Amino acid sequence: MTTILAIETSCDETAVAVVRGGRQVLSNVLFSQINLHAEYGGVVPEIASRKHVESLNPLVDEALRQAKLSLADMDAIAVTQGPGLVGALLIGVSCAKALAFATGKPLVAVHHIEGHVSANYIAHPDLEPPFVCLVASGGHSHILFVEDYGRYRLLGQTLDDAAGEAFDKAARVLGLPYPGGPLLDELAERGDPHALALPKPAPQGRYDYSFSGIKTALINAVHKLRQTGKEIPAADIAASFRYAVVESLIERVMLAATDTAAPALALAGGVAANRLLRRRLQQEADTAGLPLYMPPLELCTDNAAMIGSAAFYRLMRGEIADLSLNADPGLALL
Repeated sequence: MTTILAIETSCDETAVAVVRGGRQVLSNVLFSQINLHAEYGGVVPEIASRKHVESLNPLVDEALRQAKLSLADMDAIAVTQGPGLVGALLIGVSCAKALAFATGKPLVAVHHIEGHVSANYIAHPDLEPPFVCLVASGGHSHILFVEDYGRYRLLGQTLDDAAGEAFDKAARVLGLPYPGGPLLDELAERGDPHALALPKPAPQGRYDYSFSGIKTALINAVHKLRQTGKEIPAADIAASFRYAVVESLIERVMLAATDTAAPALALAGGVAANRLLRRRLQQEADTAGLPLYMPPLELCTDNAAMIGSAAFYRLMRGEIADLSLNADPGLALL
């Protein structure tokens, strides 16, 4: 029944949640800054940090109100330490340290990627390690072997762009507004995924990814159409790009799952909301007879519930931070 107040401010989402036992979400509130950054075509770190300052305390109050609990009822305070934007992280870490100091509650530092993996524990109470997890987001593309709670082995990762980053850049080339990834996914639903032939990346690492070449091929194809005055079939190009990225993601993670004889497969991160990725990975997992766990869409993007879940297992291992805790924008998971 351990109850944790969790804070997430790694980028442009201010989020606070109350999580019990690592799996039960009593409240999960969020302030999205998408509209603030849309006119700039991406996240402006200074604006993000200032908005976190304005939003965080009211969100803490709201999360406690929705959970029908008080700070005194919390067993610990958890916060994302990194990776992320340093200014944004500092706001969350400072707030969590203040709350821990004022209440005398333990402080738990959480890695953002571990939070994404842990979103599956909330969505699927039956999920237990070990399993292979594909973490795909705007800043990360990793294949992890989750050996136990808080214990991971890196099997593969992107050698250049992350999958979400590649989607956002492709969307920008097609003239889609920020945030481009979800809009490209929506546009691709109406296109032909085989309309544009794109290269198939072949990085040296057996489970590694590379999306830079696919992105460059897309940019060159669009520039050529514009230079020759031809109409740009945006839906077909979006569908072709999405297909190329998704098939690459699936090929490597299924290979990793097979080689490790993993008993289950999980998906995590913002790109886990991609429609084609969810459909295709389910098809491949069914064919392989492998249970697949995916978080619901609201737990794919940044949120504090996933941080509260990850913090629970850290707290159970006695991993408590002191008040010298600092934000770490390049924090390594392993």
